[in-house]
Amino acid sequence: MKAGEEHPRAAVEGTDSRRPERDAAETPEGGARAAEAPTDSALSLIAAFGGVRGMIDMTVPGLVFVIVFTITRETKSSSYAAVAVAGVLAAVRLARRETLMHALGGFLGVAIAAYVAVKSGKAENFYLLGVFISGGYALAYVVSIMVRWPIIGVVLGPILGENFTWRKNPERAAAYTKATWVWVALFVLRIVVQVPLYLADEVTWLGAAKVALGVPPWLVAIYLTWLIMSKAPPPTKADDGGGGEGADGADDSADERRPDTGSIR
Repeated sequence: MKAGEEHPRAAVEGTDSRRPERDAAETPEGGARAAEAPTDSALSLIAAFGGVRGMIDMTVPGLVFVIVFTITRETKSSSYAAVAVAGVLAAVRLARRETLMHALGGFLGVAIAAYVAVKSGKAENFYLLGVFISGGYALAYVVSIMVRWPIIGVVLGPILGENFTWRKNPERAAAYTKATWVWVALFVLRIVVQVPLYLADEVTWLGAAKVALGVPPWLVAIYLTWLIMSKAPPPTKADDGGGGEGADGADDSADERRPDTGSIR
């Protein structure tokens, strides 16, 4: 070989060494996963918060109650009608072999609300349980933020496959905190609107407010949650990042690994 002539193999290796490492998201397969991520994330969020069907099951009995009460002005008949509708919805879920929690959860809530209304003889008390539930949720979400375990992260982390690894990522933890505040605002909005109507004995308007503050704001909160999380750093999968809390000593270097850019945000 002549002096100054580069060995073919060395030239090839040199070219390879200068080639930048491609990110997984730049490959066709990674790009496809990244394109599908927003849709998958939105579906995961909807499922995590009970699904559209769950919100409908919670809304329809209250709508039936207010319609029957507006026509008859009778608390008992309105309550019985609401319980009957809730029973039918629960039976449909059972027939579809859905979990007992989903099938009976909504029915029990309506049954308790109807019992309180009939027992007290006040139609507005049908909605009292919902007001207390919204207050309880708002308080729980605020407390979760104060202790740095935002509920949205606790709920979505396992669903998105990252478990609690987000707690080691300040930017992602901040995003979960911001998303949790969105839900606090939703619960507070329900309380602010419904309590004055309850105190004024405006049953029809209270029922209308209950329906209006059901699915529409719920979908808005889900969209805002998705928007916030889509701008956050991608999650580190639990099997890549040590599994979150309780596995800090398993592999310290795992925290520095590059997150899977094709994962759901």
